[in-house]
Amino acid sequence: MRAFQAIQIAFTFIGTIVGAGFATGQEVLQFFTRYGIWGTAGILLSSVLFVWIGARMMLASARIKAHSYESLNQALFGERWGTLASRFMLVVLIGVNAVMLAGAGAIFKEHLGISYQTGLLVTIFLVFLLLRRGMNAVLTVNSIVVPAMLVFTLLILWDTMHGPGADRWLTMRTDTPQLAAWASPLLYAAFNLSMAQAVLVPIGSRIGDRKTIIAGAWLGGIGIGAMLLVAHIALAARMPGIAQFDIPMGGIARELGAVLQWIYTFLIFAEIFTTLMCDIYGLTLQLSARLGWPDRAITAGLLSVCWAGSQIGFGPLLSTLYPLFGALSLGWLYQIIRRPSLPGT
Repeated sequence: MRAFQAIQIAFTFIGTIVGAGFATGQEVLQFFTRYGIWGTAGILLSSVLFVWIGARMMLASARIKAHSYESLNQALFGERWGTLASRFMLVVLIGVNAVMLAGAGAIFKEHLGISYQTGLLVTIFLVFLLLRRGMNAVLTVNSIVVPAMLVFTLLILWDTMHGPGADRWLTMRTDTPQLAAWASPLLYAAFNLSMAQAVLVPIGSRIGDRKTIIAGAWLGGIGIGAMLLVAHIALAARMPGIAQFDIPMGGIARELGAVLQWIYTFLIFAEIFTTLMCDIYGLTLQLSARLGWPDRAITAGLLSVCWAGSQIGFGPLLSTLYPLFGALSLGWLYQIIRRPSLPGT
């Protein structure tokens, strides 16, 4: 039972972190691959942070029995500043989920020939339907999607290792300043971990068992690192040409044939869907604890707000909100690292 729960934690951890940005390849390219050999070191640093901070978050949440991420932020920053940080994070997380929803609509339009609005409504309906089952739905969906993504990344690795440039991830040079190369993994880990707290906090509180949480954090952090490394190896082997693609991994998927390209398109949607579902679940718990409203009503309201935000479009939302959330995330990461007395850790 403990091993099964640890695997569920790991898959949910991976599914929350490995969203649309990873599936398209843009995150890996921008945060790691463009820094050449230093990108490889950056992935190792990020992986350490995912294991360490992920475990600290969940253990602290279990210790204080946090119902939502606001409880953890109050333990980190104090009641006043923790509440303010949580409210700001609430607004930005809604914006980020509007980005995810817009991305799902774009996939329906660009790859399936179905209208953007239809894609939004189908995605909203599926998220609402599944979240009626609560945490069980979050764990189950990630237990299906994440292994599929792992298999796909292994196929990409196998194809890359049998082609030219397979060792470029160990030799590729860059003119980018080393300071930027080392700051990039910190920003990447901070951004993704602060987003993931919306679901990792209630998971830690629900599981409770210290050994299970630590095992799940190790499995999840190593899994994220391995997937980042595989994507980095594949992208590095095809640099600099692959950097011209808006969806770099899509260019690689085309090399594997039409069937795998369709599978890849489905996986991009699935990664967007799992991240959206996890975040909406975490936000629902946050607002339910504060307002006392029924969970289904809050979920419906959140999805409606995200739908309204998604009308702006995928690109404008992405370029505006992500840098803003990244700046807040660095402060949050610094605070969680500097608190040696964080409850439960």
